[in-house]
Amino acid sequence: MTSPTKAERDLWIRQFRPSTPYAPRLLCLPHAGGSAGFYLSFSQALSPEVRVLAVQYPGRQDRHGEPAALSITLLAETLFDLLDPEDITPLTLFGHSMGSVVAYELARLLQAASRPPALLVASARRSPFLRPGPSFHHLGDAAILAEVSLLNGVDAAPTEDPGILQMALPALRADFRAVETYRVAPGPALTCPVIAMTGVDDPRVPPADAGAWSTTTSGPFALSVHPGGHFYLVDRVPEVTTELKDLITGVRTLIGS
Repeated sequence: MTSPTKAERDLWIRQFRPSTPYAPRLLCLPHAGGSAGFYLSFSQALSPEVRVLAVQYPGRQDRHGEPAALSITLLAETLFDLLDPEDITPLTLFGHSMGSVVAYELARLLQAASRPPALLVASARRSPFLRPGPSFHHLGDAAILAEVSLLNGVDAAPTEDPGILQMALPALRADFRAVETYRVAPGPALTCPVIAMTGVDDPRVPPADAGAWSTTTSGPFALSVHPGGHFYLVDRVPEVTTELKDLITGVRTLIGS
């Protein structure tokens, strides 16, 4: 494909705050129903030492007029094409919930292109090699909203305004479909370090299921368990971003595999 324009990159990848020259990159991928703005707090905590980039999926907020993606693989392929191959600053991928599998597929593409990420962080998501969890995308609106309520997603929480709710539901349903129909394809293990993060009280991702991400890499692996539920990071931004900063800057390294 032809090289993407700056406008195309900016449509998908947002940078809220400036960073220092040659700062390591942190590419943040949201959960189902989520938006780039979910990671504004990360940018505030980590900039300018880390170049925090957040993905804005189509079908929501300023992109609500675009059809939402129905495939995790397509999302990963699109992001792969948008990342500048000439940018050699270290790249950490951070995905939350659905974003974790998008990040994983993107990491596989980058590795195949001899541009592996420096680190993959999979937050609040079961390993892609485990059996799929429950499916909601084919059910009625009430079932989807009940699942959102169970997970207590602040950024994805429904509003009482019927008009806004109707605008949000198509993207939310499409995201659920993308992640619920995703199946990992055979391929080589990642070689980069992987860390799985989860909340100890997550109703969908117990620590054991998060720990199964260890099978995705031949490199070092660690499991980081935090107080809280599926959206543990909302209330623990200082702790999570400090952990990320230490990993990205090399203050902390993952030992073992």
